[in-house]
Amino acid sequence: MSDALKETVGRYGIWSVGMRSEDPSRRGELTEAAAELEELGYGALWLGGSSAVRNAVPLVEATSRITVGTSIQSIWQHEADDAAADLAELEATHPGRFVLGLGVAHARNTEQYRRPYSSLVSYLDALDKAGVPADRRVLAALGPKNLELARERSAGSIPYLVTADHTAKAREILGDSPLLAPELMVVLETDPTRARALAREALAMYLGLPNYTNNFLRAGFTEADLENGGSDRLIDALFAWGEDDAVRASIEAFHEAGADHVALQIIDGNSRETLPKEAWRRLASLLA
Repeated sequence: MSDALKETVGRYGIWSVGMRSEDPSRRGELTEAAAELEELGYGALWLGGSSAVRNAVPLVEATSRITVGTSIQSIWQHEADDAAADLAELEATHPGRFVLGLGVAHARNTEQYRRPYSSLVSYLDALDKAGVPADRRVLAALGPKNLELARERSAGSIPYLVTADHTAKAREILGDSPLLAPELMVVLETDPTRARALAREALAMYLGLPNYTNNFLRAGFTEADLENGGSDRLIDALFAWGEDDAVRASIEAFHEAGADHVALQIIDGNSRETLPKEAWRRLASLLA
């Protein structure tokens, strides 16, 4: 099934917090945006932040091909039985259109956070018991243990805020078959000062989260790279920015490192709840 999933999601997708909204007044805006993303040729739409199966339903219903996934659904906020029931209902009406992206989120944001690895294993056990097939779920895996878990218990990994070098190491751990679909932030700005300023603004909240900073240190960055909003070296490894050729090259570096699919998040200085439609169009043209 991993090969089939790779084919359906294609090489590129969009990662968006704004597309996860449950506000009924925005439903038309969101479904129209999902339909346009499908027309633009993106293979997947990843609902960023703490999303859930229910956020995907209207987007799946409004489209015919694009895969919709959560990135991620927190194991602390949604019981496994409830997730399994929601997934089964969506799978019954729109088979193969949704992927359950799971993760342990962050201790700072989750009161019940404890023993994240063993809790994730228990959650997967519960999904197995509820009949959720491993090939309909992926894990937001950063470290080696979670990547091994993704290889053994899911269709693959959807790591967030990683470098091409991390992607290469993740591919070694996963092996050839599982899906590897890292997220990559894109700043469609050619001025280095402006591009890196936008990148640092987006990175700021993540530099206070040990899940990510520990991963950067494992990857060979230093404490100095994490100071003052992030060094140029860190920014340039985590963000695609610059002229069209430079953006394409940054994205392609992830594919060359072993990614099957790259989930692209537009960073433009606006709220992440907004939908950067013009940037999505420009990016699609750039990648065509």
